[in-house]
Amino acid sequence: MRWLSVALLIFVLAPVAAQSLYMPRNISAAYKNGTRAANGSPGPAYWQNHGRYNIAVTAAPPNRTITGTEDIMYFNNSPAALHNLVIKLILNIHKPEALRYTDVNDAYLTAGIQIDRFTINNQPYAWEDPAGHATWQEINLAEPLQPNDSVKLSFNWHYTISLQSNREGMIDSTTFFLAYFYPRVAVFDDSYGWDKLDFTDQQEFYNDFNDYTLQVKVPDKYIVWSTGTLQNPEAVLQPGVAKKLQASLSNDAVVSIASAQELAAKRVTTHNGFNTWKWTAANITDMTVGISDHFVWDASSVVVDDATGRRASVQAAYNDTAKDFHRMVEFGRHSLDWLSHQWPGLPYPYPKTTIFQGYADMEYPMMVNDETQADPDFARFVAEHEIAHSWFPFYMGINEARYAFMDEGWATTFELLIGRNDFGISKAEELYQRFRVNGWARDNSAEASLPIITPANTLRGTAYGVNAYVKPSLGYLALKDLLGDSLFKKCLHAYIRQWNGKHPNPWDFFYSFNNSSGKNLDWFWSSWFFSNSYIDFGIQQLKASATGYDLTIKNIGGYPAPADIVIEFMDGSSQTTHESPACWISNPAEATIHIDTKKRIKRVQLNGGIFMDANEADNNWEDK
Repeated sequence: MRWLSVALLIFVLAPVAAQSLYMPRNISAAYKNGTRAANGSPGPAYWQNHGRYNIAVTAAPPNRTITGTEDIMYFNNSPAALHNLVIKLILNIHKPEALRYTDVNDAYLTAGIQIDRFTINNQPYAWEDPAGHATWQEINLAEPLQPNDSVKLSFNWHYTISLQSNREGMIDSTTFFLAYFYPRVAVFDDSYGWDKLDFTDQQEFYNDFNDYTLQVKVPDKYIVWSTGTLQNPEAVLQPGVAKKLQASLSNDAVVSIASAQELAAKRVTTHNGFNTWKWTAANITDMTVGISDHFVWDASSVVVDDATGRRASVQAAYNDTAKDFHRMVEFGRHSLDWLSHQWPGLPYPYPKTTIFQGYADMEYPMMVNDETQADPDFARFVAEHEIAHSWFPFYMGINEARYAFMDEGWATTFELLIGRNDFGISKAEELYQRFRVNGWARDNSAEASLPIITPANTLRGTAYGVNAYVKPSLGYLALKDLLGDSLFKKCLHAYIRQWNGKHPNPWDFFYSFNNSSGKNLDWFWSSWFFSNSYIDFGIQQLKASATGYDLTIKNIGGYPAPADIVIEFMDGSSQTTHESPACWISNPAEATIHIDTKKRIKRVQLNGGIFMDANEADNNWEDK
């Protein structure tokens, strides 16, 4: 039996009258200035700044001191003359006085980044450590940096790697993970000017797209893994190992590049006392490094672009005792394949990914730092989430600190979609509900009901978690249900193509989908992203009519979510019909669904599935 709500017909046949979305004044100014356009694309006056980084670091575990030198050529593409620059020093989060949203112990604390020498255009500058805040520093320029001009910054610095590994730090005495390890110029953009947000160890990052050359000098028994492409494998690897690495780049099979036995026999790296590993990466937001003298190394590759045949390398570095990591290249290959061809369905944009065993369960450009898991299925679940971040935030340049839902929400969505393929719909949705949705659905606190659009840098704890991960993911999935897979994917691809390599904000996303879909979706955005709503439906009544029944459903919580209507008839037969969020267009508070049938209904149940209802007690009707 087929039935169709009046609301769905309205959605199909005509867009709803426009509702204006709340927009902060600084964001509104960007649209007025032409840097962003109301159709969701970059405006004719769009600009963003850029840097060329040449970095050299030295590490010699178990010595925890990391030393570095760095030249930055920073290009001002903005229309403004810059009288100052802002330098981000993320590792100062380890200073005792730093503002942190998480508890730490003494093993976490260090003196932060120590700037030993700093020059601007080769002229010495008297560096002073940040006062009043730890993780960024403003410096004054002797001469303003004019539009379309550049400035050269040079740093010598050192720091002590933290004993407590989190997003970065010491994995063990001879295994280090280096992230956020170099001074960098903060983002200067068209909406906020200089990014002066403190890093709190909860919110994440916002970086320009830069070009990098990185050299990592280590004792010759150490292997280095990094973002980017290794430029000198023949100089740092013994010939047989370099040959295996090269072969893996065109191989579907998992290749052991360095086994525990080869490492113990010193048959992996070249013996020069110290080796300098050289890496390059272009148009990317960050560089990350892993170092170990005993981690084994596997590699393979997978076709990510059928049109060109382009492959991406998949590598894993781990302690041989980590049983789940022996399958990590397999998991990584599948992730890149599925994500490239299904959802988001655009080819993986980078030449490789490396999954490094650590403690963070954290994403970086071309790298993942994941903890070993007793359950290999959960290890796969975590790796797929982190690899999904390759598109959001890295390819898209998201401001994660302010708009965490623009990347974590998507990674959480892709995690479910690929999980349905991997584990089956039932198991994947059970994991998604248990791990993601259940806590929020049962949480009636004010913190759990703040609008998703609330700047993430003002949130912590529960409010941050539900707004970054849970609610936006459900919102994206509700939109997918509303538009259908084909149109939803068309809109998603248009948005990605418009904004990759740039810095989209939420309104760019909303407007892009409006434009690509040909529908005014502001009613949907207003409810899901700008309101204090939640998911709670209730059956108000079931009333017989000349051609069947009219089922009236109250939207108590306010979110326009989909639901299945499970109908049991008196003759023992049953049917399940699906109602998309379109049923709430004409009246967000109440929907009447016509059920065309000649049978007598015994029982009706609302089943939201992953769209878990806050109160299921009123989701049933039964003929008494």
